Amino acid sequence: MHLKDSIQKAAQYIREGKVVAFPTETVYGLGANALDPFAVAKIFELKERPSFDPLIVHIAALSELDALIAEKDERIYALAEKFWPGPLTLVLPKSKLVPDLVTSGMATVGIRMPAHPVALELIAAAQCPLAAPSANKFGRISPTTAAHVRKQLPEVDYILDGGKTTVGIESTIIRLTYKGFQLLRSGVITQEEIASILPFDSSGVMEKSLAPGMLKSHYSPRKRMLIADEKLLETTDLSHAGLISFTGKHTAPFKRVIEVSERNDLRDYAVNLFAAMHSLEDDPEIDLIIAEAVAETGIGKAIMDRLKKAEYDWRRMGL
Repeated sequence: MHLKDSIQKAAQYIREGKVVAFPTETVYGLGANALDPFAVAKIFELKERPSFDPLIVHIAALSELDALIAEKDERIYALAEKFWPGPLTLVLPKSKLVPDLVTSGMATVGIRMPAHPVALELIAAAQCPLAAPSANKFGRISPTTAAHVRKQLPEVDYILDGGKTTVGIESTIIRLTYKGFQLLRSGVITQEEIASILPFDSSGVMEKSLAPGMLKSHYSPRKRMLIADEKLLETTDLSHAGLISFTGKHTAPFKRVIEVSERNDLRDYAVNLFAAMHSLEDDPEIDLIIAEAVAETGIGKAIMDRLKKAEYDWRRMGL
C-alpha cells in the first residue's frame, strides 16, 4: 500500500476510536484520539501501562494548542518557535477538553509537535490530537522501527510503517515555573539549549509521575543488561555477552559487538541505542547485554538516563 493511502487508513482507524502505531522522529508512538477516553483506555490496555503514568499529546499545528491548555503563556510560544516541530514536550496546565485519563488525573498535560512528516500528516488527517506513548509493552525497550512494534504489540489495530526513526530516544520533557523551567526527562534537546530561551530552575522536588519515563526502571530488555565498568569487564564471563559499543575500544572477548557510532558521535548513540538493545535481546547466543557508558553532559545525559533505567532492575537483583 502506498504511504499516503496507509496514512489515510491509519487516520480512519483513529477516527473510529482504534489504536494505531506510527513513527515520530524519536520513537514509534501508540496513538489514539486524545479527546476520547475510551480510545485512550485501549492504549493503557495494550501497553499494560499503569494508570498513574501520564501520556503525551501530539499536535500537528500550533493553532491546536490553545484548546488543550488552561492558560496562555508567552514563554510557550517562544519555546515552540525555537524547538517545534521537534523532540521537546511541554508540561502545561490542561483545559477541561483533555480527559483525566490522559493526564493520570493531574492538572497538567504534556504536549509536543513531532518533527516527522508521517506523524504530522496522520494527526492532520485524523483531525484530532493524538495521545501517544511509545509503542511497546510498559517498561520494555522502546521501538525505533515498525518491526520492533510488531514484536511487542502484534495485537495493535494498525502499524503505520514510516521506516527507522531519526532521533532514537524519547523527547526532552520540561515544565514551566515562575523562575523558568525544570527538566523532567532528558533528551537530545539539552538543558543548555533550552536555557538559551528560559532560565533553568533548579529548585523544588518533582512528583514522580509528572511525566512519562520518570520511574527508576524503564526501557528494559528481557535479558540481563548492565552498564560497563572496569570491575564488570574484569570479573564477568563475556563469552555469551553482547556489547553496545560507542568507543570501539572493547571488542574482545564479547560474543558479539554492535558499534553504535563510527565517528564517536553521541547523536549516533541515541539513534542506534534501542535498535542495538532489540537486536541483542533477540539473539539466541546472547545472555548478557553490556552497554558502554558516556559522560553525562549534553546528549550524554539522555543516553545515560536510558541506560541506567534499563539496567536498574537487573542491577538491583544482582543478577
